[in-house]
Amino acid sequence: MNPSKTSQLPEPAPDELAHSQRLLQHLREQIASRGAMPFSQYMERCLYAPGLGYYSAGKTKFGEAGDFVTAPELGDLFARCVVQVVQPALAMLGDEADFLELGGGSGAFAEAALLAFADNGMLPRRYLILEPSADLRERQRERLGAALSKELFARVAWVDRPPEETWRGVLFANEVIDALPTTRFVMRHGEVYEEYVALDGDGRLLRVDRPADALVAGAVRHVERDLGRPFDNEYRSEILPQLPYWIQAIAGSLEAGLMLFIDYGYVRREFYLPERQDGTLMAHYRHRAHNDPLYLPGLNDLTASVDFTALAEAGNGAGFGVAAYLPQAQFLIAAGLQQVFEQAYERADDNAAAYRLAQQVKKLMLPDQMGERFQAMMMARGLSALPVPAEILSADQSNRL
Repeated sequence: MNPSKTSQLPEPAPDELAHSQRLLQHLREQIASRGAMPFSQYMERCLYAPGLGYYSAGKTKFGEAGDFVTAPELGDLFARCVVQVVQPALAMLGDEADFLELGGGSGAFAEAALLAFADNGMLPRRYLILEPSADLRERQRERLGAALSKELFARVAWVDRPPEETWRGVLFANEVIDALPTTRFVMRHGEVYEEYVALDGDGRLLRVDRPADALVAGAVRHVERDLGRPFDNEYRSEILPQLPYWIQAIAGSLEAGLMLFIDYGYVRREFYLPERQDGTLMAHYRHRAHNDPLYLPGLNDLTASVDFTALAEAGNGAGFGVAAYLPQAQFLIAAGLQQVFEQAYERADDNAAAYRLAQQVKKLMLPDQMGERFQAMMMARGLSALPVPAEILSADQSNRL
């Protein structure tokens, strides 16, 4: 990355810099002892290394004080819309239905969703949060304990891994797949290479390319066949060869119910546009986006956009059918955003609260904000009928996948 680009970013505090140096030393030791690591492994360490990774250490990640704002952080309109969409499925599945949220963030979504479920008289048996970060888990527990009644809080349970026994209900993941450690590949004279992270002579991190193994090369060739064209020479992008295994791991025991994924991304032919020569990988630091993933490891959120065609394929492979795919703006309209907004507007205490509601809607809906960049995908399995609002089905764009 151009040094002038990183020089435009806010300066880290001394304790943040020290934290990044500890992770950097950990990475150097691993690379020195085992050799260059695949970029996917580097990204996994940067995000999830115990006590050192971005999500597993104690810095504020979400909201105005963090590095990015997710839809639930804007307010409760988003969560209330999601609840309206999944409620018919929970009703169909009955008293044994659970709701599983992957990666609970600050707990903002769980708080708003549980209150919405309670308002609608349709509570899941359990509200499960699969949160790998012990730090975030504690923050979620504090927030929900303070915000919810004892009876409501008693339904919340944190889990370390997806349920091993079969279950019924709804699995929800907002901005989760973009943070899965991604593989970076590049084409060299028709051959597939994989991006690695190594050390230079001065112990600095650098990216190098090596011939890809059979799993990565096979995944890239599958995309080329699906696109009907080979990638250009020096074309570099991301791919998730582990996505089918990940879906099976998180949802293999869901015998009947829905999965809802909301994330930023594209259908495959848009993800791999020839002009998108360096993929979609981004680093986020204090509300600034930049493209140097080696800068201050542990202090940046690293993400890549989602290939929703790959997500659909992975879901199909695990026995799920795509029920609907559509941009977030259309999803929220079909989910009843107008009604949810009007109800909240009537309850607004003052002009400032009303203004915040209007700003929420703008950020969720405008094409240059989240409205078109974010997509929603619903998948179903084991249901005798599809309990999805008709407005969602009529706005479905899964034929684009």
